[in-house]
Amino acid sequence: MFGLSQRQQFFLFSQAVDMRKGFDGLSGIVQQQMGRDVCSGDVYIFLGKRLDRMKLLVWESSGFVLYYKRLEAGTFKLPKVQDHSISLTYSELSLLLEGLEVEVKYRRKRYSKTFEKV
Repeated sequence: MFGLSQRQQFFLFSQAVDMRKGFDGLSGIVQQQMGRDVCSGDVYIFLGKRLDRMKLLVWESSGFVLYYKRLEAGTFKLPKVQDHSISLTYSELSLLLEGLEVEVKYRRKRYSKTFEKV
């Protein structure tokens, strides 16, 4: 069974990516340009240069899963990012997938239980 949950962390890459890239190419971006561990279980989000395609790369216990969405009309709005990536919440990812503009200016403090990764 596969799916995304609020327990995961979500990182949006700040630059447009060639959508022909697969598991290995996107994993290289995560490790080399984002400086993150691709096998952590976190979700890495990539947008194409036309901003009408999105890929999500995530490691699950037995291998990588790649989600791919192509819009039939319109584009995704890439948030302004000062670094190579921006951290999103599950809710912000949902908004982005629905085509709403996500701009993180300030996050109010919320309770969050720390889960151990198995």
